[in-house]
Amino acid sequence: MGMTTARRSDATRAAILEAARERFASDGYERATIRAIARDAGIDPSMVMRYYGNKEGLFVAASAMDLSLPEFGSLPARHAGTVLVQHFVDRWEQDDRLTAMLRVGVTNEAGTARMHEIFAQGLGPLTRGVCPVPEEAPRRAALVASQILGMALARYVLRLPPAVELTREEIVAWLGPTVQRYLTAESPLTAPDPLTAGSPVVGGP
Repeated sequence: MGMTTARRSDATRAAILEAARERFASDGYERATIRAIARDAGIDPSMVMRYYGNKEGLFVAASAMDLSLPEFGSLPARHAGTVLVQHFVDRWEQDDRLTAMLRVGVTNEAGTARMHEIFAQGLGPLTRGVCPVPEEAPRRAALVASQILGMALARYVLRLPPAVELTREEIVAWLGPTVQRYLTAESPLTAPDPLTAGSPVVGGP
C-alpha cells in the first residue's frame, strides 16, 4: 500500500515538473501560473502547492539539473575544449530542459539567476582546474559559456537554419578550438603582441 502511494506520489511529481518545464519555456516565468501548470498535469492546483510550496519553489525544482561535466583529471588539457563541446552538444540534443531553461533565462530575472547558478557551479570549478591562472577562471568560464550558450541559442531557440543544419561533428570542430583557447591559452592581455614581438620597428634604422 505504502509502495503504491509512493509510486503515485513520484508519478504526480514527475507530471508536475514536466508540465512546469513546458509552461515556463512557452510562457516565461512571470506569465506561467500554478493553475495552468496543474491543468496541464491533470491535477488540482493544491497538489502543486503541497509538493512545491509556491511558483518559485516549483521553478527551482523544475530547473534542477546536473550538467554532468566530464572529469579532466586523467585527460590531457589540450583536449579539454573538444571534450567540453562534445559533452554540451550531446546534452542539448538529449535534454529539453536545457533549451527550456535557456528560453526562460533570456527573458526573465528568475531564469537568468538560475542559469548563473547552474553554470557557475558547473563551469567554474572545471575551468579553475585547467586554466593557467586560477584567478582568471571566472572570466574564462564566462567566455566558454558565451560560445556554448550562443550556439545553443542559435540552434535550439532561434533555430537559425545554418546553425540547425550543422552536424555535431561540425559544431565540435568549430567551437572546440575556441573553447580550448578560452580554457588554456595565455591571456591576450599579458602575452606578447605577435605583430610586434621580435619584429624590427617599421621605419627604424
